[in-house]
Amino acid sequence: MAGLFISFEGIDGSGKSTQAKLLAEALENAGHDVVLTREPGGSPGAEEIRALVLQGDPDRWSAETELLLFTAARRDHMERLVNPALADGKIVITDRFADSTRMYQGMRSGDLRATVDALHDLMIGREPDVTFLIDMDPDMGLSRAKGRGGTEERFEDFGADLQRQMRQGFLNLAQDAPDRIRLVDGNRDVLDVAKDVLALANEALTHGPQS
Repeated sequence: MAGLFISFEGIDGSGKSTQAKLLAEALENAGHDVVLTREPGGSPGAEEIRALVLQGDPDRWSAETELLLFTAARRDHMERLVNPALADGKIVITDRFADSTRMYQGMRSGDLRATVDALHDLMIGREPDVTFLIDMDPDMGLSRAKGRGGTEERFEDFGADLQRQMRQGFLNLAQDAPDRIRLVDGNRDVLDVAKDVLALANEALTHGPQS
């Protein structure tokens, strides 16, 4: 049986990480074999790159350099974790994937979107079967993200303007890829959001992966 590849996207503080975990738990409880992972990360090499790109000064890397680092991390992640799990018929749930690169690197500094897509086609070559975009008010999301008090706040430190730009970019992506991206209102109780996500995931499981 072919596996199913699910991604969660959204601005920082949107609750996507929480929703990814809740969906993984719900599907496991229903008897599915689930792999929960994240980007950048998910494999030893990709986790090393994660520390480089998510920590430090906001101006540490240019968007172009970030694009190369994220793509290298994603390639390693796919080779070592995602593709083998899907080949074994597992459900792979990732917290962020290429849509985040399309936004954060493709839009942040000029227009690198075409470069992002070309590099993705060359080195990655696939999209998730379904993507849950957790939509969140940018100011609320930024407040949540900064309130976590962690060390991986390099992108949050770009400020509210970037969050607003990214949110609109994600909404535009949802319009461009309606067959893949499911828009979910994240400005609600966590369990209400999780209920909607699970219903949409079960629908995707019924129809199976994209060809």
